[in-house]
Amino acid sequence: MAVDLFAGIPVNDYAAALTWYERLLGSPPAFIPNDAEAVWELAEHRYVYIEHRPGHAGHAMHTLFVDDLDIRVAGIADRGLRPRSRATYANGVRKITYQDPDGNEIGFGGTPQ
Repeated sequence: MAVDLFAGIPVNDYAAALTWYERLLGSPPAFIPNDAEAVWELAEHRYVYIEHRPGHAGHAMHTLFVDDLDIRVAGIADRGLRPRSRATYANGVRKITYQDPDGNEIGFGGTPQ
């Protein structure tokens, strides 16, 4: 069974969110299907998108588990974004969480060091 994942993030200010997510993800969107959405392909068949939905923003919580956590976080820092929080769980798994201008949370998780 083939599965494509599209994880949506509602935003109040589309232009500000577009800029912020380009900095977080390190690239412009893979495609813009209309004037209210922008889509990034994180891996084959796995997408995250922002959608202009005033009044619905600020409640998304997505975590991406990556194999290059330290490199990814350093790249995000080079683009001027700082994490809201850092956590290391009892099993050594790490999570770095960022918060967009609307309060949506995007976390990056990684294996123990």
